[in-house]
Amino acid sequence: MTPRPRFGRLLAAEWIKLWSLRSSYWVLGAGALAVIAINVNAARSNADRLATLWPPPDGLDPRMMFDPMHTAFVGPAYQILVIIAGSVGAIALFGEYTSGLIRTTAAAVPDRRAVVAAKAAVVTAVTLAMGTVVALASFAVSQWLLREYGGLSLADPGAARAVAASALLAPVSALVGLAVAALIRHATGTVVTTIGVLLLLPALFGGDTYRWVAEIGHAMPLPAWQTLTLNPAMDYDPGRYRATVTGSWIVLAAWPLAAAVTAVAVVHRRDL
Repeated sequence: MTPRPRFGRLLAAEWIKLWSLRSSYWVLGAGALAVIAINVNAARSNADRLATLWPPPDGLDPRMMFDPMHTAFVGPAYQILVIIAGSVGAIALFGEYTSGLIRTTAAAVPDRRAVVAAKAAVVTAVTLAMGTVVALASFAVSQWLLREYGGLSLADPGAARAVAASALLAPVSALVGLAVAALIRHATGTVVTTIGVLLLLPALFGGDTYRWVAEIGHAMPLPAWQTLTLNPAMDYDPGRYRATVTGSWIVLAAWPLAAAVTAVAVVHRRDL
């Protein structure tokens, strides 16, 4: 009987596969810089505008003029992050199907579940590192630019929570892309479906007209991230059906777990 390869060797193999693709570090590197640049540009624009209005007129709370937290976590920037991370997770798996490498991998390592688990672990580690760098850099630089206008530190209420949620959004998106790739196995279909699940579905389940619609929306990663990056010092309208901080953390934990289990189960059961 052929001995089962150690999981550490599978991790090393998946690491080599991911970084052997030149597109991996170009997409991750350029994508991270783009997201940081968008957030920093928003902070710089706010700083330039506030320079002409500062100090605030008597009786006006400066927090009513702008939200320093928002400048570090601009929605369109993190939508780009979701697309990048989701695509990287998808490519990590469907790339093996489109190239035919999956058959070679399965012949060398019959335990497909271990292979996919190792792939999920590597993708999670890489995208978590990217997400952490993006979140910390965006927060640090944006708040430094706003230091004279109420900029925040990690010790301020909600700041560390927002940074952590922003860092986690990348691996959550990547694992969703991995699961979609296991189900569809087609490059274009996988990327389009991943973007649809992560970005388009939340847009369809927005608003406060119906409670069940709002609850479905709250159960998706991007709205959960938006809830966790809200500044508790600001007076936001929570809407009729408010998402909770605890519920949002549960969403960010449940999606990657469900995605990883789905990917492992589907690849193990389906024919190559």
